[in-house]
Amino acid sequence: MEDQMRTKIPYAEIAKTLQGILNLRGSPVAVKFAKSPEGIPEGVKPIEETIRHCQMISKARFDGEIFYATGDKHVCAGGGWALGLKELTKSLRSGEFYHKLGKFESWAACMRTIQQVPHVPELETYATVYAPLEKTPFDPHVVVIVAQPREMLKLAQATLYHLGGRIESSMSGIQSVCADATAQPYLTGRINYSLGCDGSRRFSGIENDELVMGIPAEILPEFTRALSIVAGAPGSV
Repeated sequence: MEDQMRTKIPYAEIAKTLQGILNLRGSPVAVKFAKSPEGIPEGVKPIEETIRHCQMISKARFDGEIFYATGDKHVCAGGGWALGLKELTKSLRSGEFYHKLGKFESWAACMRTIQQVPHVPELETYATVYAPLEKTPFDPHVVVIVAQPREMLKLAQATLYHLGGRIESSMSGIQSVCADATAQPYLTGRINYSLGCDGSRRFSGIENDELVMGIPAEILPEFTRALSIVAGAPGSV
């Protein structure tokens, strides 16, 4: 299988720690960007449904499902584009799409937003692969976590534990799970936090009191150790 890490990471142990500290409603979700059919882990089957990336995250998060999805299985044009599975449609590029949904004053305002959405280069991804972190049979590129604000506070503190500074998240209120929490951490190698979006809340089971974040898988061990420390600190709530 292509694109494996050199370092062996104890994903099941990390998932247990994350779930224990954060009291998560479901599993952290491992996501891989497979560049070719050779990148699909042995034994992992394709998804049968045609749904959204955020819904695929929920299938792994809540139902423990492990599967992969090629571009034709991604019904959301914006999500498929952000993940590198599809080309950007004319209506998204021009701003027409989100303007029709009432999200922007003008096509131009929408167009400016789309131009800044983090996205994997078009058609670079063959398939996205999903698994609950505790059962992942592959090395993910990104781990997506959905949690409540208090738990997000602990995650933010863990982000700053080693070097300090400020949290600088990138979001726009659209394409939160696909662009903000999956594509952006993959492209930048940095954690990103997002408020969620209307689509992910409507279709994928993200509740009104939950937020979403993505973590590059390479930093999971260090990040989880930091989380354990800040969660148990004397000043922690």
